[in-house]
Amino acid sequence: MKPADIAVVIPTVGRDSLIDLVVVIGGADPHPAVIVVVDDRDDSAPRLELPPVTAPVRVLRSGGRGPAAARNVGWVATETPWVAFLDDDVSVGAGWLRSLLADLDHLPLTVGASTARIVVPGPAGRSPTDEERRTTALAGARWITADMAYRREALLSTGGFDERFPRAYREDSDLALRTIESGFEIVTGGRVTVHPLRSRGGWRSSVTAQRGNADNALLRAKHGRRWRARIGEGRGRTGQHLVAVGGLATALIATSLRRRRLAVAGAAGWAAVTAEFATRRILPGPRTPAEVATMIVTSALIPPVALAWRLVGEFRWRRPRTLVVKAVLFDRDGTLIHDVPYLAEPDGVVPLDGAAVVLDRLRRRGLPLGVVSNQSGVARGLIRPEELVGVNRRVDRLLGPFDTWQVCPHGDADGCRCRKPAPGLVRAAARELGVRPRDCVLIGDIGADVQAALRAGASAVLVPTTTTRPTEVAHARYAARVADDLQAAVEPVLAGRE
Repeated sequence: MKPADIAVVIPTVGRDSLIDLVVVIGGADPHPAVIVVVDDRDDSAPRLELPPVTAPVRVLRSGGRGPAAARNVGWVATETPWVAFLDDDVSVGAGWLRSLLADLDHLPLTVGASTARIVVPGPAGRSPTDEERRTTALAGARWITADMAYRREALLSTGGFDERFPRAYREDSDLALRTIESGFEIVTGGRVTVHPLRSRGGWRSSVTAQRGNADNALLRAKHGRRWRARIGEGRGRTGQHLVAVGGLATALIATSLRRRRLAVAGAAGWAAVTAEFATRRILPGPRTPAEVATMIVTSALIPPVALAWRLVGEFRWRRPRTLVVKAVLFDRDGTLIHDVPYLAEPDGVVPLDGAAVVLDRLRRRGLPLGVVSNQSGVARGLIRPEELVGVNRRVDRLLGPFDTWQVCPHGDADGCRCRKPAPGLVRAAARELGVRPRDCVLIGDIGADVQAALRAGASAVLVPTTTTRPTEVAHARYAARVADDLQAAVEPVLAGRE
């Protein structure tokens, strides 16, 4: 195992700790093949500025879609046999890479991932609060991508992280379960990584954390009722929450009906379960007056909120996945016409077989169509603007008319917000067509097309060609859709119009 065999992916929301992490890893000897920092802030955020280090560093954007999507953007952009994922707030020593190399060296091919031992320092001189205990629990988590390395074959087999998990919650357990289901083992290495103690959400944090019940519903839908046991967790509190909410509802309804005994019984049941819940949370903590008051109030609020989020998740993830859209967008080169590098001659436009038939079928269903295309040849001086116009007119004459054309003439280094995988072209096309981005689907042949669509909030279908990277196909199979050809790509769209 060599340093060049490892890429490091760090999703970030711009924490100050990111700089220290990049400096430590990127300035060490040896250093990894590349550090990929994925900025998961909104696309309107300013560009991240990182200090120069010895290791190559790439900064990519994922458009604020959550850590699962950010990690996918990162690993898909790498080529190394192993990809190490780190959170942007962990602390590692200068010898971290050597420890990782020792953990991975001579692992059998059956091992698909290696996790670090996570240490969360507790507060000095007191017991942790309820909020802090949610962080200290990470030290006992079976799989946590605060520091976890995956073999590329495992990521290709699973397609990477499921981007339907929008928060830093359950997405790591889901990938680990799918890795095991794909026939790989996961081992614990000897390296140690420090995760900071978090306490900044205030009294509301335990209530807002109940959104995770929707993610639990997704994990349950994917991995069955025994998912908690499989990830090493104890039983949840859904049963107790049902008793609490049922008791409170009984008390309120019985009171309105003037049935005093039933109201008292319901209230007593609610009070007993709520008191047990509050006591269970108070005893391990510092037991300060503020903490006790917070536990009492939130123990009453959590059951109905938790059940509401579970219902949201059950409804959301048990619905069939259909592709109902109001507009269809296409990449140009490699999707509608044969890909000729830096095409500047209209006579060089050759439609792909079946493209005209597919487009006519969509038009007959009343769907507006658009083209979103990167044309960096203009920025490079290889295509004159008037030549680009002539080529696009030829495409429109052979395959059109299209209802919108959105073209980015910039190069990679220009820092524009329109060049795919940025979402600018998709958003502009949706705006011109008078629909929301989420009502569009983008059909393209490379990962940049998929990323542009997802970052804009649209759906995506990848139609691979000989230039499509295997990592892009693997990611699209899980985060979007993959079709063999244009005809297959539009079938779900046409089915959704019936």
